[in-house]
Amino acid sequence: MAMSGPPSARRGRGRAPMADINVTPLVDVMLVLLIIFMVTAPLLVTGVPVNLPETRAKGLDADAKPTIVSIDRDGGLFINDDQIGDADLPDRLAEIASAHAGQPEPPQIFLRADTALDYGRVMRVMGELNRAGLNKVSLVSTDAGGADSAGSDSGSSE
Repeated sequence: MAMSGPPSARRGRGRAPMADINVTPLVDVMLVLLIIFMVTAPLLVTGVPVNLPETRAKGLDADAKPTIVSIDRDGGLFINDDQIGDADLPDRLAEIASAHAGQPEPPQIFLRADTALDYGRVMRVMGELNRAGLNKVSLVSTDAGGADSAGSDSGSSE
């Protein structure tokens, strides 16, 4: 008795279609996507490239999202990744202070400044923060491992 070919080649009779899904390629793709997101997520945290000073202070616990004031190497001012001019700084800080006027605590401000900046430039920005009534200012630095941390809380910048 001669066979007419493999069972899959016969008409009508043969194996039923496979109804199971092969999950191995799905798991492979998901693991690759997980690794990609784990690598790129820390890179998306900071928007303004600033060379921060290093410190051994531990980070602060933050309950609400703080306002981040950054000063880059060239002296450019940024509030939450939006570049502003020196003349606009008092008005923008007054807007932030008035937006939090009814709350019992002043808003948390993180000040990020490049290490190559003049100390006077950083102090002028801190003076504008104090003049606007934003006295809860934390200076952001990097720890020895290179991660950003709110290094020191100035409490009231007088």
